[in-house]
Amino acid sequence: MRHGPAVRRRKLGEELRRLRDRAGLTSPEVARRVGWHQSKVSRIETGRSGAKPEDVALLLAVYEVQDPQVRHLVQVLAEISGESGSPWWNAYRGLLPAQYRDFISLESRACAARTLETTVVPGLLQTPGYARAVTRTVLPALPEDKLDDLVAVRLARQEVLRADEPLDLAVVLDEAVLHRTVGGERVMKEQLRHLLEVAELPHVRLQVLPFASGAHTGLTGAFVIFSFPNIADLDVVVIDHLMSSLYLERKEDLTEYSAAFQRIQAQALPHEDSLNLIAGIR
Repeated sequence: MRHGPAVRRRKLGEELRRLRDRAGLTSPEVARRVGWHQSKVSRIETGRSGAKPEDVALLLAVYEVQDPQVRHLVQVLAEISGESGSPWWNAYRGLLPAQYRDFISLESRACAARTLETTVVPGLLQTPGYARAVTRTVLPALPEDKLDDLVAVRLARQEVLRADEPLDLAVVLDEAVLHRTVGGERVMKEQLRHLLEVAELPHVRLQVLPFASGAHTGLTGAFVIFSFPNIADLDVVVIDHLMSSLYLERKEDLTEYSAAFQRIQAQALPHEDSLNLIAGIR
């Protein structure tokens, strides 16, 4: 199973190796110039380990890379590979599975996300009560303090919608999500009210796929497509399963899922009509 940041480490290594070759340098020569062991250069180029932004900046200087677009690409790859600083979710390392941390890493650095949900409200739009009810259902034996931490993580993730450069979010919800009572009537009413509020943000587009639309591509399951600033090659589709996540990054997969999301959006109600439906159900 491929992890998103692990794939990006490989892409980072490939790009740095290409730049080294273009500069006419061998890996031992590079190691000697920057004061590293040759094995460190090898591990970075093969994707076995990431590279801190300062390490990347040092290599770019050795390779005399001046092109701002190339420099930006490599720096973004370094950040997404998971070696950049100490992100907030590292405080929960003992609680969160590696794939969940990978998902948060992608979500926090993406500029846009397109998501189809067929069973529950997406994590970025959940209220504390709804998040608690969903987590308790999926993990019934979880101690109360760890449940509190997982809910805190869910709420912390939502800061990407209120950042200075917020995540551009497009969501399609199957109508079944709105009718499925999670956590009781009070929790569900609060969740539907929250959906209406968040949908007023200019960078959030919420659509409902009504029962009347019949069969649709999303019947095979939910998915998320992450996009990154100015770099289409980094886009990734994430499909969640109960115990794992699958990352699809081939161009063919991205093309198919992007087309599927467009078809689903076309079947769904427009934004305003969707909000009216949510208000009516509430």
